Amino acid sequence: MTWKTIRLELARTAEHPNGSSAHAYVFRAPLDDAGFIEPKALREAEKRPVVRRFWLGERDQNGVVITTDKGWAFSYKVGDDDDEVIFGLQNHPIKVGEYLTITEADGSELPFRVIRCHE
Repeated sequence: MTWKTIRLELARTAEHPNGSSAHAYVFRAPLDDAGFIEPKALREAEKRPVVRRFWLGERDQNGVVITTDKGWAFSYKVGDDDDEVIFGLQNHPIKVGEYLTITEADGSELPFRVIRCHE
């Protein structure tokens, strides 16, 4: 298990046919050798794994990576009304070039591509 810094950038959408590096997340998480989040290490971390959300035209948001009844999520304040759930992350490795779907707080689902994953 190794703590990694991961950068996700918006993949191709109707609004952004080439994707967008101006719509991104950077977060830290403990990954096993296959690229899966290590739940026990995440729970036992002295400081919660952090996330930073970069969104063109909006103030950056800082939060934490949490586990919810819907799976892994990014959360920026207490309560679940701002949580952004990462679809299927418990069954999907985090590797450069792979795609993840994030359900934004407003309910919209957006595809993101893993751009970087390093120690």
